[in-house]
Amino acid sequence: MIANRLPLVAVSPAAVPHANIPTVLTLHWHGVVEVKLAEEGEAVAYQSVPSSALQLNMRWDHFDDIEFDALETAWELGAWNLERLEAKPFARVGADVHETSMGMTAFGSSPIEIDGETPFVADVPDVEDLIETAGREGYIQWMFCPVRGGMWRDVADDETLEAGGYRNPTCPLTTQPVLETYRLRSPRRVVYPFGRSHKILQ
Repeated sequence: MIANRLPLVAVSPAAVPHANIPTVLTLHWHGVVEVKLAEEGEAVAYQSVPSSALQLNMRWDHFDDIEFDALETAWELGAWNLERLEAKPFARVGADVHETSMGMTAFGSSPIEIDGETPFVADVPDVEDLIETAGREGYIQWMFCPVRGGMWRDVADDETLEAGGYRNPTCPLTTQPVLETYRLRSPRRVVYPFGRSHKILQ
């Protein structure tokens, strides 16, 4: 948020089901960059700013450890909710291309290029091992859209927020159990609601 001064669209941490294995934090930015044929020339096209993916080598014993941090961060940054995706293995017979693409994207890689460019600026040294493990055993991804430091500040209609688009600690919600991803028959989503709008209640 500070390094490039662009607003965030979303934040999405991801992890495979093994304690103390590195996790990946992806920041999705709102902005475009000019494409020029010459340095002093006019812009001939515009490209979306690539997302930033960063490997985090922190210790954790249970998914609750990661989810607690995700809940608190999403809460304090004014997100409307935190969504958790429990994804089954995608390196299996019958898995479709979309599942594989989503699994790779969760860890800072993508089989798809946009105008010949990858949609990520990634610093994930263990990306191949993480994707292989996720493909074999499934993975968990969390996502939230921050109001503070995000593109949603001017459109947020949430009476739980302070004037700066944030909430004071501590998040009142607690973590919910994660199912074993390799046993899933279909992806499972869990949503933690934070926000409240007077307009929606009317």
